[in-house]
Amino acid sequence: MTKTIKLSLLCAALSTAIVADTIKLDKVIVTSATKSEQSIKDITSNVVVINAEEIEEKNYQSVPEILKSVTGISLTTSGGIGSTTSVFLRGMGNSRTLVLIDGVRYQDPSSTSGANLSHLLASDIQRIEIIKGAQSGVWGADASAGVINIITKSATKGTHLSANVEFGSFNTKKYGSSISYANDSLELKLSANKITTDSFSVQAPRGEDVDKYEDDPYENTTINLKASYKITDDIKIKASVTNVDAIKDYDRSGADDSTMKSDVNTLLYSASYLQKAGNHNLTLKYENSKFEREEIGTTWGVKNFNGETQNIELYDNFAYIQNSFLLLGAGSSSDNVDYILANNSTNKKENKDSYVYFTNSNKLSNLILTQSLRYDKYDNFDDKTTGKLGLKYNFTNKIYLSSNIGTAYNVPNIVQELNPWGAVNDDLNPENAVSFDFTLAYNGLELTYFHQKIEDLIDWYDSDGYMGPNPAIYKNLDGESIFKGVELSYNQNISETFLLSSNYTYLIAEDKDAKELARRPKHKLNIGLDYYPMDDLHLGLYTKYVGERYNSANKQGAQTGKYTTADFTINYAYNKYLDFYTKADNISDKYYQEVDGYATAGRSFYLGLNARY
Repeated sequence: MTKTIKLSLLCAALSTAIVADTIKLDKVIVTSATKSEQSIKDITSNVVVINAEEIEEKNYQSVPEILKSVTGISLTTSGGIGSTTSVFLRGMGNSRTLVLIDGVRYQDPSSTSGANLSHLLASDIQRIEIIKGAQSGVWGADASAGVINIITKSATKGTHLSANVEFGSFNTKKYGSSISYANDSLELKLSANKITTDSFSVQAPRGEDVDKYEDDPYENTTINLKASYKITDDIKIKASVTNVDAIKDYDRSGADDSTMKSDVNTLLYSASYLQKAGNHNLTLKYENSKFEREEIGTTWGVKNFNGETQNIELYDNFAYIQNSFLLLGAGSSSDNVDYILANNSTNKKENKDSYVYFTNSNKLSNLILTQSLRYDKYDNFDDKTTGKLGLKYNFTNKIYLSSNIGTAYNVPNIVQELNPWGAVNDDLNPENAVSFDFTLAYNGLELTYFHQKIEDLIDWYDSDGYMGPNPAIYKNLDGESIFKGVELSYNQNISETFLLSSNYTYLIAEDKDAKELARRPKHKLNIGLDYYPMDDLHLGLYTKYVGERYNSANKQGAQTGKYTTADFTINYAYNKYLDFYTKADNISDKYYQEVDGYATAGRSFYLGLNARY
């Protein structure tokens, strides 16, 4: 691969803007914005696409590590890899961002945090699509902040084998392999990836040496199977299975404890029938997401969680005039949760939803218009109608304006309704959200203003403290919480051998009383420099700055921001079958904590190789 091709591929992954004349953005395909395959140039939504080239060149280990580099996203992790991770998309937390794997919901109905991104490995990812802003008009509940769709690799023509291995700090070992076959009718791919690490202590008092405390190991095995078969030129069937089996040691609150472990097993699978009939593209699909979690060693609260989401859906993509389509769909879904407390008592509940929706997209010369509307009928909550409007105008191949406005909602999580840690609140209602954004892009420079508000925010409420006589509840808070700010990115080939990538986020996240929400940095900056001194060699330096951030709301608790880290990577392609890499994370050995009392990694080193045939 020549230097120019490498640079172009990486630029396409880093930005939705036109960053160089050599980049063909119409070849960057996005499916999550409208549930239809579209060129990124024809999408009004504010979108970031991260593709396999960037993931592999930066040698990421996990999805949270990837997302840290994205404008508008901040994260906090309570310990090393596999520990609890909170992702804030434009300041809004996990449970308000819909996460999909190959289009299947990864939202866990048995968890108050929604999707657990900490167990998603970076291996075997073809691309990640991040759609920002309210998306309930397309996807329904849990998409107030946006959608993150993780798309795994598919088979390509012929027979292909690949393997990778990595060793590094904290006695980390990572292995992976895949086999695939494809011809004109059949596509079949199987991959398996495993990581084991001694890691480091999850908890450590602020300012103390983490080496004084025992390690908290982590192990993860992820298997992915994808298949499709073309019955005729107009009929195809598809299926996918993803299984994540992970176990993480963690510490009891305020104690260095070797008995506490979280054992997680997640199984996602889907089957689809696709048929073309004239201008119609019909899809019938069934999806199932199962989540099992055992909290080993717990003596209070829940020790076993089980959650399941099922969805059956039929939709038609109808091309009615040139460069325009209408998507009509209907479906039914259900969430089921049961759990066992430490005292062996049990509880369970089911929520059901039936829905209809449409999305219309028109491309009129340089102007693109999209409209979405969705109606959801719940058995346990009031019915919801949500929508989305977007427009985009491409002045030239390098300049465009876009704007979007949408409404969204989040239904209470079943575990929030049942509340095994306190009292049940029968009056808990869905959250309601509205979002707006406006983007101007010019030749690799992209500037976005966004404004989002949530009414009836669901939060934990304890009127008299942990030891008080009144049990805590989940309740809807009065007033509006506001999330607004600016996103700025610039990505450009600054020479034949250098690529500059940078982004900055300014965020205001406040409750109804204008008090700042916890753990959201007001300023975040990423700067990366990729250097290709020769065709087969790549060097990358990536720095991250996290500004002022407090562990508790209203600027209370420990200051967990105001730090800069830097990572360095080297990739060398020995030949078309084999390449080697090494990376150094946190090369300055910066001490910081993302959550007060929870450790982060110091300087660490990794060495790996990838083989393919």
